[in-house]
Amino acid sequence: MTLEFSDLRRLIDERSTVFRAVVASAPSLDVRVPTCPEWTLFDLVQHLGGGDRFWAAVVAAGPADAPPAEAVAARAALEAPRERETLLAWLAESTRMLLSALGEAGPDRGCWTWWGASQSPRTAGGVARHRVQETTVHTYDVQVALGVPKPLPDEVTLDGVDEFLSTCVATPAAWPHKPTTIDFHATEGLSLRLTLDGDGARATRLPADATDSAPGLSVTGTASELILSLYDRIPAASLQLAGDAGLLDLLRAWEPEE
Repeated sequence: MTLEFSDLRRLIDERSTVFRAVVASAPSLDVRVPTCPEWTLFDLVQHLGGGDRFWAAVVAAGPADAPPAEAVAARAALEAPRERETLLAWLAESTRMLLSALGEAGPDRGCWTWWGASQSPRTAGGVARHRVQETTVHTYDVQVALGVPKPLPDEVTLDGVDEFLSTCVATPAAWPHKPTTIDFHATEGLSLRLTLDGDGARATRLPADATDSAPGLSVTGTASELILSLYDRIPAASLQLAGDAGLLDLLRAWEPEE
């Protein structure tokens, strides 16, 4: 399931709105976030809003080999307002800035991205796709902090497993271990294979009737569970694993140099 650019922008807006509503209901901005152990709710709001503003500047700058120096400096010196109502208004404006930059650029305009030679495009569309996932996972984080976690929306997660593997994992850098494959199966009917070998890591979608060789590891769960596991929000052991579970540890420890 690949989302249209208009859907990506809508989902960023929707998830940010839900995020703000949860923060608005919190007893305090000092509530700790268990899934981001070093952060309070305030820290998480500042992180999300700062990210929106940073990527708005990156997208607006267009094709580049590095992010705009002003955006980097602004993010390093970022200090969001501490008063809750003002903070939430600041976050809403941050999201508006991102959505405006994306809308003006369109999906195919190039821009700098940190994911370099992955399978994801270095475009405004690629940024929008990744920001949907980040905003969604951080919305889950604030829900966990208040004890009201909810499954991630199907519309987001069915694209999100592919997006994570293509953006955060795929690389042309050689896999330093024995060649293998890891299959990810969403119970909603989506399956993807991560191939790891001397040519790097790459994700491909598997047809429903695929009968080729067995993978080194098969990971099965709902799309929401797969995303939360990939982002280290829930343990992989809570999913159905068949094969060499140690491959996930090797994958997490891998820091490829391109």
